[in-house]
Amino acid sequence: MNRTHHRHRTPASVLAAALAALLVTATGCSSKADGGSDSQGADGVRTGPGVTAKTIRLGALTDLTGPYATLGKSIVQAQQMWADETNAAGGICGRKVEIVVKDHGYDVQKAVTAYADLAPDVVALPQVIGSPVVAALLDDIEKDHLLTFPQAWAASLLGKESVQVIGTTYDVDMLAAVDFLTRTQGLRKGDSVGHVYFEGDYGANALQGSTWAAGKAGLKIVPQKIKATDTDLSAQVSALSKAGVKAVLISAGPAQTASLVGVAASRGLKVPVVSSAPGFAPQLMKTPAAPALAAMLHLVSAAPAVSSDLPGVRKMVTAYGKKYPASPVDSGVLSGYNAAQLLGADLKKACAAGGLTREDVVEAHRAQKNADTGLGSPQDFSDVSRPAALETYVLKPDAKAVGALVDVEDAHRAPGVTDYLASRS
Repeated sequence: MNRTHHRHRTPASVLAAALAALLVTATGCSSKADGGSDSQGADGVRTGPGVTAKTIRLGALTDLTGPYATLGKSIVQAQQMWADETNAAGGICGRKVEIVVKDHGYDVQKAVTAYADLAPDVVALPQVIGSPVVAALLDDIEKDHLLTFPQAWAASLLGKESVQVIGTTYDVDMLAAVDFLTRTQGLRKGDSVGHVYFEGDYGANALQGSTWAAGKAGLKIVPQKIKATDTDLSAQVSALSKAGVKAVLISAGPAQTASLVGVAASRGLKVPVVSSAPGFAPQLMKTPAAPALAAMLHLVSAAPAVSSDLPGVRKMVTAYGKKYPASPVDSGVLSGYNAAQLLGADLKKACAAGGLTREDVVEAHRAQKNADTGLGSPQDFSDVSRPAALETYVLKPDAKAVGALVDVEDAHRAPGVTDYLASRS
């Protein structure tokens, strides 16, 4: 998102080397798992796979050894912290919560195998990392009625009874990004805006949103499609500079965001840059691109920064720091803890209604119309075809802040979101 600053030139080759460790890759495939029969416990509560008289088993398909290992570790630890807190308070429905973690290393084939091994013995999945992984498992998740919270936000994941995108989708984020640029960065009708985006569902969904919003605002989108393996965006910067763009949107990974911003700054294209939340990681503020990121970048996100003053966020950050003093507090901590709290509310609601089968948990989840964990915007899970939240925060990098991000604007709904969703349905 934006702001201006000066710095010595940062060669694209230096950026590419500094960012190589942040490279994101993607693939795709499929899997299968078995449901098992339902029964009734001594307490009169219906139970099924993943639930015994003493335990509720949840599963996590995560990345602890691949490109999202840092994120995966943060989410796993945050969700384990929630489980420990929940159990210390008596558990849920008279049962202790267990989380079984499987590392797929961002390899779809490994994820498929891990799902087949994990699914028969869990009642829900509060974490699945990776759009290609979720895509490969969609049919099986639906068949198994296994409530799943993916760490992915493409609109293509909507419409599935058992799959819940938490927060906004990528297209809604881009509506907010265009609104931010026109409100605060001086863009006017007739201006051109670049949009650098990953091929695949993530980028395609984001481009859909930016194109619609730009059309309403009288702006022109200059698209630049890239691959997840592209870490030197010099060619894209040259093309955008030649097109005379007044701002740039990016829907990619952290390595691509840093390359785009760093190269643009070094070549004099000092324009506002706005990214979706997956395009940033705190580690970027220790790379050569850090000064340019601090000067030029903003993010749109359904969640606040972990440096937020929200009481719920401050309480979570303090607890996490005590439990894992050697681990950084980043957006993955907030995302993981929030997902676990939401699932905990679903389990309590299902128990109160007399059942902890998978179908019971999904039904309880879809009955939640104002789920509020105190960690951001309330969520409405009742309509499978719409994003759970429509409000976005605006954040910006700050190397001194917890999680290297600070809030710039509180959560709000961008103009046109309702009309956009109506036009898409």
